[in-house]
Amino acid sequence: MAQAPAHADQIIQARWIAPVEGPARLLNDHAVVISGTRIVDILPAAEVGRRWQATETLRLDNHLLMPGLINAHTHAAMNLFRGLADDLPLMTWLEQHIWPAEGKWVSEQFVGDGTRLAAAEMIRSGTTCFADMYFFPEAIARVATEAGLRASLFCPVLDFPTPMGQGPDDYLRLATAAADNWRHDPLISVGFGPHAPYTVSDEPLQRILTLAEELDCQIMMHVHETAGEVQGAVDAGGERPLARLARLGLLSPRLLAVHMTQLTDDEIRQVADTGTHVVHCPESNLKLASGFAPVEALRTAGVNVALGTDGAASNNDMDMLGELRTAALLAKGVAGAADALPADAALAMATLNGARALGLDQLTGSLVAGKQADIIAIDLSALETRPVYDPIAQVVYAAGREQVTHTWVAGRCLMAERQLLTLNTGRILRDTQTWQENINA
Repeated sequence: MAQAPAHADQIIQARWIAPVEGPARLLNDHAVVISGTRIVDILPAAEVGRRWQATETLRLDNHLLMPGLINAHTHAAMNLFRGLADDLPLMTWLEQHIWPAEGKWVSEQFVGDGTRLAAAEMIRSGTTCFADMYFFPEAIARVATEAGLRASLFCPVLDFPTPMGQGPDDYLRLATAAADNWRHDPLISVGFGPHAPYTVSDEPLQRILTLAEELDCQIMMHVHETAGEVQGAVDAGGERPLARLARLGLLSPRLLAVHMTQLTDDEIRQVADTGTHVVHCPESNLKLASGFAPVEALRTAGVNVALGTDGAASNNDMDMLGELRTAALLAKGVAGAADALPADAALAMATLNGARALGLDQLTGSLVAGKQADIIAIDLSALETRPVYDPIAQVVYAAGREQVTHTWVAGRCLMAERQLLTLNTGRILRDTQTWQENINA
């Protein structure tokens, strides 16, 4: 006697599925079965009716299903500063434009409205999880929850006053409070975000390391972003920033070192040996002329390299598909090898590697039974992505974010057929216009 089909909440059938993890690189004419927040099965579409029945079934005959993109480093609220200070080197950009603007405008309201604008852009671009390092992290958490996005929040720590506090004592107090307040939320995690070696002294860094171990959380820091940063550290203290972080014990699987454009061969080996993660932000680095991260050398050494957009004030978008293409092309130019960072590895960098860096790889980053249903669908039927010989390469080298049609996080649909389902576009545009007028004035 045939067994009755099991019940699920959703079945999504697609022309192709890119699991990113597991024995199959690409699945043709398969279905993802979702129950609650999790994937419970992935199987050929021809077999799904015999084994499963669902409350909702969606057929996507021209689409690739893949894990949601993971933006492993951004400053979401800075979307409100998009285009404010273009075509400037990093320190001029920071010291003469961004820091003064933040001092004047940043507040919980600014952070909430800016993050909401960014959340809408991320959902429409296929990002399902973002790692944020910005002021008022609980305001970011509230908007991420409203939007339905998964978020890892790294509370900023600096030696000097900002709109959020007077110094390290204030920042660490706010960080530990946020970690406590959000510790039971399934989509939110909280860690520490010391800004950079040149803005945080030894004593706060040692306290951060102790607290991170006590709370079992990650640390994110801008490291070796420019040659000037490295030379300045050598001139001031006689050692390169990475050597100082190693001396303090920060190099470990807890650390996400962002940018890392200035690395010696010995430093690459040290990063690999300590299990430190690197977050590559190619478009921001290019725009600020900061340098080129040696991605292929890092990968060859065994370093986990994730991908981030950085903030929209220095990118100027949060388009992870665009970032993915730039990363794949730039890696070839830097390495001088056409086979450097091939399409599959680039896709992993934007998904599973990001999850691994954030300590979330048991939950997300790939389409595997048992993981959270963080999924996007990309329509490859447009003339810009035809013909389709290799759907994965087509996504990396040809597809645009406007071809992302659906976005799910933990089984919840946040966008269907390009329509946002959790955020009010009209409200976001009105709030953004108000901020533009105020800042312009």
